[in-house]
Amino acid sequence: MRQVLIILAAVLALVAGPAQAAKEWGIDGEEVAQFEAKAVDVLCELTGDCPKNCGAGKRQMGLLSDDGTLRLAIKSNTLFAGAVLDLLAWCGKRVEVDGLLIKADPMTFYMVQRLRAPGAKKWTNARAFSKAWATENKQKNASRWFRKDPAIKALIKEFGPVGIPGATIPKD
Repeated sequence: MRQVLIILAAVLALVAGPAQAAKEWGIDGEEVAQFEAKAVDVLCELTGDCPKNCGAGKRQMGLLSDDGTLRLAIKSNTLFAGAVLDLLAWCGKRVEVDGLLIKADPMTFYMVQRLRAPGAKKWTNARAFSKAWATENKQKNASRWFRKDPAIKALIKEFGPVGIPGATIPKD
């Protein structure tokens, strides 16, 4: 009986397909989506200006599907951070992604939450930005990084917290 249950569980796992772990955020037009695509430098795809290594992290990355659909990869699992560093290692290669499609006219975006080599069993969480930021800024972690970032602090000092010199945010 035990062997029958084990075989039944294995068959159900195969029929059900890969489990998706993308977390829904409650964003209008959001759809959990897992697919394979080629990680690309968006500017390269649109203009033909293609530096080595997809611009070394200084350019917007995207996902180019086999049908020619180009989706901007706008976020990883770190607050207010993009997916560029997560996708950079996949520049010009196929990658399987798990995350959220955000369909908002006139464009559809993709929020990368996990990625892996096509067919691989193990997923990697899209957190490259937070690890790189913590290392670069000699912090234990990137929790609320945007409050500690020297570049952001300098911009706020120059332009104010709302982008208008001299403007302040009222305190409660």
